[in-house]
Amino acid sequence: MRGLPAAARGYIGCTALAAALCAAPAVRLGANTPWVGALALATLYGLCERIRRCPLLGGRVPFGMGSYGRPGGLPSGWASPVLLAGSFLLPPPLAALTAVPGALIAQARPRSAGARRIWHAAELALACCAASHVFQTLVDHPLSAPQFPVLLPPAAAAAGTFCVVLAALDGGVLVAAERHPARTAWRGLLTRSLAPYLVHGLAGLMMAVLWRSSYGPLAALLVLLPMYLSCWVFAQYQRERAAHQATIRALVQAVDIKDRYTRGHSERVGRASVMIARELGMAEDRVEVLRFAGILHDVGKLGVPTRLLRKDGPLTPEERSVIELHPEYGHEIVRGIGFLGEARAAILHHHERVDGSGYPYGLVGHQIPEFARVVAVADAFDAMTSTRSYRRARPVSVAVAELRRCAGAQFDPRMVRALTAALTRYGWQPELVMAADPDPDATAGRGNVSPPRPDRVGRVPAAVGRADRADRPEHGRRDGDR
Repeated sequence: MRGLPAAARGYIGCTALAAALCAAPAVRLGANTPWVGALALATLYGLCERIRRCPLLGGRVPFGMGSYGRPGGLPSGWASPVLLAGSFLLPPPLAALTAVPGALIAQARPRSAGARRIWHAAELALACCAASHVFQTLVDHPLSAPQFPVLLPPAAAAAGTFCVVLAALDGGVLVAAERHPARTAWRGLLTRSLAPYLVHGLAGLMMAVLWRSSYGPLAALLVLLPMYLSCWVFAQYQRERAAHQATIRALVQAVDIKDRYTRGHSERVGRASVMIARELGMAEDRVEVLRFAGILHDVGKLGVPTRLLRKDGPLTPEERSVIELHPEYGHEIVRGIGFLGEARAAILHHHERVDGSGYPYGLVGHQIPEFARVVAVADAFDAMTSTRSYRRARPVSVAVAELRRCAGAQFDPRMVRALTAALTRYGWQPELVMAADPDPDATAGRGNVSPPRPDRVGRVPAAVGRADRADRPEHGRRDGDR
């Protein structure tokens, strides 16, 4: 624990002490204490932690709540019904002990692995103890099959308690050990995990009922089979999603290396596109694809000669026509990436204008795909509010006013209204995805540059300059280039 902040050491130490106090009464339990059942459940949970490393399960299964000390997110992932079954079957002190051996042998990140395992064991012990207290309070008779429907509300209450305790402790360790802001540390921990824990609580109740039934503990193990299969499927999904993300990252990094002056622009366009999409009420699966569209909208710059992207002076008509090919280049690059779906059309058409004067095909109004109309607004907004080597960023209010002025000619008014509403509600924090500093040699001797003037009516202003000259029809023109 030496590498941890003092606050983290204190927090983990206090949590471990609280867990020890919860388990301590086990030594004073009477002769009828179900030590054999507790040992069996603890052993089963430990085996489940080891099975998590099985290649068929994909190693770590990243779902559930916080990550500190738990590489797989949920406590032992698919094996959490074992802990909840222990909470239903055992007195609170014994329920707390069932989690300890498995947690101490679980996988942990190499950095402060010992502290992570102690933390993992302590929080699970507290959660199991609390869940058992709730269940024992609501149920005062032995578990049996005929009472199964009656036991559902108490089991749901116990599983919810289990989830709440873990969420509360996870948020605290994020503040103490990982220095998250207190105002955001607990955000989403409970809402993301409550449903999975309720499902696992039902599975744990089934295990507990079978454990006490005439079929015995071996029958209870059958409940783990569907849990294992569901987590295996989830692991496959996570690996596929990780591959998608790696593909996107590789393409974006390639563009950033080639066009260093707009580094970070793609990620910010993705963020602004998501803000618009959510304001429009799009389904979450479409929002994710739209984020990909925003991030990859300029991937076609990989086909544009670097000298044109980095040229200081105005572009010739021939050079401009070459840069205007980048949407088609981008579409060809991503044509075979099936998971991008509608994003491919956005990459091809994000420079179309609703009045039909855009490129590459001069589409008009709703002929332009919806995703492309979203990305066009997000792209222009970030271009105007980002600092370039030759001019300062424009204020958000000025950029929004310019988008409104161009609505109906260049941009879809509906998308402009959605972005305006989202900015009013959430604000804009470009520092969350900061672009890299421009090349110092490129800015040497330029001095302060006045804010850019609009180009012709209906055009995106010259706020979009050298590196993002492809994002406006007047490529190559900046202040002083008139």
